[in-house]
Amino acid sequence: MTEAGTVVRYEPRGGARELLGARDQEICIAGPAGTGKSLAMLQKAFYTSLMMPGCRSLIVRQTHAALTGSTLVTFEQQVATAALAEGVVRWFGGSPRKPPAYQFANGAEILVGGLDRPEKFLSTEFSRIYVDEATQISLTALETLITRLRGSADTYRQIVLACNPDHPKHWIKQRCDEGTMRMIHSLHRDNPLYVDVDGTLTARGVDYMAKLDALTGVRRLRYRDGIWAAAEGLVYEGWSDPVHVIEPFDVPAGWVRWISIDFGYTAPFVAQLWAEDPDGRLYLIREWVRSRMLVEDHAVVIRDRLLKGQPRPRAIITDHDAEDRATLERHLGMSTVAAKKTVSDGIQAFQSRLKVQGDGRARLYVFRDALLERDPEMDAASLPIGVAEEVAGYVWAVKPGNKGGLKEEPEKANDHSMDAGRYMVAERDLGGRPQLRFVG
Repeated sequence: MTEAGTVVRYEPRGGARELLGARDQEICIAGPAGTGKSLAMLQKAFYTSLMMPGCRSLIVRQTHAALTGSTLVTFEQQVATAALAEGVVRWFGGSPRKPPAYQFANGAEILVGGLDRPEKFLSTEFSRIYVDEATQISLTALETLITRLRGSADTYRQIVLACNPDHPKHWIKQRCDEGTMRMIHSLHRDNPLYVDVDGTLTARGVDYMAKLDALTGVRRLRYRDGIWAAAEGLVYEGWSDPVHVIEPFDVPAGWVRWISIDFGYTAPFVAQLWAEDPDGRLYLIREWVRSRMLVEDHAVVIRDRLLKGQPRPRAIITDHDAEDRATLERHLGMSTVAAKKTVSDGIQAFQSRLKVQGDGRARLYVFRDALLERDPEMDAASLPIGVAEEVAGYVWAVKPGNKGGLKEEPEKANDHSMDAGRYMVAERDLGGRPQLRFVG
């Protein structure tokens, strides 16, 4: 019970319980989807602030939109609900000088922010920092955050990362293997929402585990089994997050812009905005991925968000669906180009761009914050969203008698952003006059 009389109930298990008592400076709590990692981290942030007057903490994600749309919803609905209702904690929405924060009656505060908008909070010193979906941030970002662990509260300094497993050479895994960061393992049995004390699944647990059981390949290993696994038979073996996923920068207006589109409804619709520099390198600077929306509604997003503040694209390269193309053209008032869809040569062209050239640079990059927002339905199903997530599980199809994959055609699953990216590279590198359709 707090001084204000607020009762806080939370029954941590396993990795969550271990996290609450851990005092190491760097900690990562990692495990399969649905084990309660983020909740445990947020509970620690909340308890620390309740018990430590004047403590200043930070909750951060790679993007501000992902933070407000997911992490802070969990904090308000599952962690601080009563405290907010009773006035023990109040929300401060920010000002020109101060970032948004949860302010506690005892003087403690939890600042919140995205690494895509770091200007305000990175000038502040903290005693605790909490990073959700930490595999999305860079090692450089972590090291920058650690420099801000200089808070004056009478408590130990700590940065906590929460994440699902990624590939085994991810910098988080390597940092833990080296002993610089402590790894805490989170399991499904740690989450009382899905597993009872006796180990049996709850009704919600049965439903959730069925979704995880339906996953295949590397995604099953990571999100169901909690293994830091690399996909076997990767199509783009030359892909490397540290090389090809880069921090965003102001793209010159004079660089050529392109849009590539893969149509979908039940499967997601993908629209990508690419920029091409004077040397022909391609940069994915914005990406829209969303299922169960009409083409005319996607057109509004493309016009008002994907292209906001951008020069008119040289071409809009699309999948071949005639009806969807006509609808998109009518609502955008722009012509489209039918994509070159041959798979093998398109994959080879994309792969070629991934190679680091003699100047030390590749010829294709993805902005770390390219994704405009996450699709909640895809997130709930633990599906990859966007190029940077799909590429890790984009594998060659395996057919009877060939355990290693044919290396002729990729598996047709979770490949929507990969298809749109291939259309872009094929348009730029494989030649041929585009077949244009003009409207209006």
